[in-house]
Amino acid sequence: MATDLLYGLRGYNPINHIHGEDFFYILQYAHIVKLILAVISPTRSLTKPDATTTLAADYLARATHYLACEAKAFGSEAALLTWLDRQAARTAPVLILLDSRGKQLSSEQIAALLGRHREIGTQTLVMAIGPADGWSDAARTRAALMLSFGAITLPHRLVRVVLAEQIYRALTILAGHPYHSGH
Repeated sequence: MATDLLYGLRGYNPINHIHGEDFFYILQYAHIVKLILAVISPTRSLTKPDATTTLAADYLARATHYLACEAKAFGSEAALLTWLDRQAARTAPVLILLDSRGKQLSSEQIAALLGRHREIGTQTLVMAIGPADGWSDAARTRAALMLSFGAITLPHRLVRVVLAEQIYRALTILAGHPYHSGH
């Protein structure tokens, strides 16, 4: 079991003491957290790839060097919630919703959030960009956190790029990689 690999080898939690290549090695083989970047988007807009789609995919591909990551598109909020209900795992997926009414976090705080989920053994962490008309009360109630990138209104495709970049940045912060040098 992955937690035996991480905690049973030397009698202490090495996750707190690793950086760089060791961090990459443990996360690559332990697969503690799988991060899903979920997007609620009508089918018609999913078929039009553009530069933002390519850029978001590039950041997620970079992030997979540190953590299992993937993007999933859902045609509706109901489809996302149904998918979450059907996930069979020892722990329920943790849902983080992007919403303008959410909490604003720095890149370092996002890294700490991902690190906490890694340490507690969260199996699936879903970061979801919502429908154009906002999240329902049911979705907001289900969420562990509502995250905001500020009070400005951004196109969904641009939010996807910003979120994918912040995921990659957070993982490089945790790994001690020089990509994030405090700016």
